[in-house]
Amino acid sequence: MVLEHEIPTGSKLYFGKSAKVKREIENIASDVLDQNGFEEILTPLFSYHQHKSIADEKELIRVNDEKNNAISLRADSTIDVVRIIEKRLGSNNSHKKWFYIQPVYTYPTTEQYQIGVEQMNERDLSKVLVIANDILKKLDVKSLVQISNMKIPQILCDIFDELSLDDFRHLNIEKFLNLKTEWLINLVYLQHIDQVDEVLKIVPNEIKVELLKMKELCENSASDNAVLSPMYYAKMLYYDELFFRIIKNNEVYARGGRYKNEETTSVGFAIYTDTIIEYKVK
Repeated sequence: MVLEHEIPTGSKLYFGKSAKVKREIENIASDVLDQNGFEEILTPLFSYHQHKSIADEKELIRVNDEKNNAISLRADSTIDVVRIIEKRLGSNNSHKKWFYIQPVYTYPTTEQYQIGVEQMNERDLSKVLVIANDILKKLDVKSLVQISNMKIPQILCDIFDELSLDDFRHLNIEKFLNLKTEWLINLVYLQHIDQVDEVLKIVPNEIKVELLKMKELCENSASDNAVLSPMYYAKMLYYDELFFRIIKNNEVYARGGRYKNEETTSVGFAIYTDTIIEYKVK
């Protein structure tokens, strides 16, 4: 029996203080983004293309349109924003900097509010990482920036037949160490920017190239609390290189990265509104 006051597990209810904090977060973020030249977009709740964004399609909430084509509730906004700007607005619009404040939904009834940013035709991830840090600073959230590179796990899988991407998704540290390779062990324990130069001396050249990208992003991050995590592998399908998470007390407050949709390379991030609300209303 479902009681009259019950709401589905994972659904969100805001009232009083939490509703006020949510609005303050969104107002501060939208002000910062407006000052940085971003325009707002709100995408449809239903989408034909969510399977291209979500690693596990079981997370999608599926329905059908009037012609019985499969559609799903919006579980991720990034690819839909880029596709709509490029394919639907097309030549009628030349703006490349967009943000959105809207929820996403995953199976069975999980609802998550996000503040998302996409800067299209841009390769420099620091352009948006600096903005994410600025928003969180204005929200009085003192956090840690963790910088990764999706190409490093892929290269390591090519070098070592024993490794698979699942080892990186689950951070199978013991398996990495058991390979008894000095430069790989140093890579596993790499955390701080002042360690990078020593590691660069011993890693293969293809790893060196990707580590230098991480070092440069860390230097340009506008954060005095940043670490490197070269063995981390993201769950999102579309990030193809540099990637960051902004965390505090094991909670992820934001994540972003560089990605490619067809021929367009872009950078972006999402701030998780609900996580910040929980932090502020404690």
